[in-house]
Amino acid sequence: MEKRKIEIMDTTLRDGEQTSGVSFSAAEKLTIAQLLLEELNIDRIEIASARVSEGEFNAVKSITSWAELKGYTNRIEVLTFVDGGVSIDWMKRSGAKVQNLLTKGSMNHLTHQLKKTPEQHFSEIAQIITLAKENDIETNVYLEDWSNGMRNSPDYVFQFLDFLSTQPIKRILLPDTLGVLIPSLTFEFISKIKTKYPQIHFDFHAHNDYDLSVANVMEAIKAGINGLHVTVNGMGERAGNAPLESTVAVINDYLPEVKINIKETSLYSVSKLVETFTGYRIPANKPIVGDNVFTQTAGIHADGDNKNNLYFNDLLPERFGRKRKYALGKTSGKANIEKNLQELGLQLNQEDLKLVTQRIIELGDKKETVTKEDLPYIISDVLDSHTYEEKITIQSYMLVHSKGMRPSTTLSLNLNGEIIEENAQGDGQFDAFMNALSKIYKSKKLTLPKLIDYAVRIPPGSSSDALCETIITWVNNGKEFKTRGLDSDQTVAAIIATQKMLNIIT
Repeated sequence: MEKRKIEIMDTTLRDGEQTSGVSFSAAEKLTIAQLLLEELNIDRIEIASARVSEGEFNAVKSITSWAELKGYTNRIEVLTFVDGGVSIDWMKRSGAKVQNLLTKGSMNHLTHQLKKTPEQHFSEIAQIITLAKENDIETNVYLEDWSNGMRNSPDYVFQFLDFLSTQPIKRILLPDTLGVLIPSLTFEFISKIKTKYPQIHFDFHAHNDYDLSVANVMEAIKAGINGLHVTVNGMGERAGNAPLESTVAVINDYLPEVKINIKETSLYSVSKLVETFTGYRIPANKPIVGDNVFTQTAGIHADGDNKNNLYFNDLLPERFGRKRKYALGKTSGKANIEKNLQELGLQLNQEDLKLVTQRIIELGDKKETVTKEDLPYIISDVLDSHTYEEKITIQSYMLVHSKGMRPSTTLSLNLNGEIIEENAQGDGQFDAFMNALSKIYKSKKLTLPKLIDYAVRIPPGSSSDALCETIITWVNNGKEFKTRGLDSDQTVAAIIATQKMLNIIT
């Protein structure tokens, strides 16, 4: 049985740009348009609203010029208005060949916004459609507020559709403009329309106000819809539109009776580029394209994946040009760590693996971020810590650094079972700490090694909340040695390295 083709129309560059604070430059619009059509193989794209601005006009002109060279002209669409032909003139000058004419799909909008009768509205629409045809412009018609029209004025909606069925148009676009639909209503309304007008091409345009846009898309397909409107990352006014990424995945996995032409492997790269252009950040838990959606955190999940991919589902990251990750934190088990070690080409014996696992759990309890790139540092720190016996411990300390005052430290040290406290100032927090430590050692007629080098590093590509490793070089009785400390705070890492030094020289 031949599958039913569903057209996908992406409106990121028009409706998606209505996301609060988002505006694309002409160059960005052209780049995104090229990616949508050539990388993702989107069927159609809606790129702008007519008459908005000179910048919008230039963006449309650049896209249509490129599209003409590529043979994509009929895949480029522009939102237009019932305005006596002003939008048509704008389209002619921009080179656009497909208009999506915005009309009133509910009696409420028609009466209170336009203050016109259905007959007056239909007459004006017919004039625009005729003018478009005379200028070789194809027409699709939006029924704005259609979903509320079906709820509150269905007779008007069907009167309107009866009129449109007599017009030379290509498609009728049914928007849930205010995001009021639930799945059962979506199915009911579209089923009624497709039953009465089986030969007409209808698109469904979902909004996500109740977080039901993808569910509504599924019901629209089951009801016989011919096309769907989506945006990259679900961008759009208020709660946004149906997200392209989730729509594609759910159709491919759960609606085998239909087919779409979208290239799944390019979804993530296009999503990230749109995120960069807009500054509109993708939530980490957003399906398909969020940072965390292919990350296993619990150790038992990594263990199950090792044994038979027990925690995989059909949303394999490779489908979308991504890779599965195994997070490191307080719920990590040895299996999580082994997965990350494998990617780094490292291997530990079982005893060392236990020690590293425990250290990662401790860091996770402190809410510190642990990444795969931190692992070599953690391994170095843990294995180094077990080469000596801890007889001296820093019980507590208070570091004070205030503007206009010298940094100071109050230190409590357990020196072979005796608790000693001291306070000192210095040129920096760590210098103040070392001065307090020197006072304690002098009081016990003990000598500290000389600090000759102090280096701090973080894993390449890490952010400000990453773990950092402080490496201090000391000289004691003419011999150099190094100690390392690991923490998200540079000074604390240096204090940890200093405690190691105290135990090494004991």
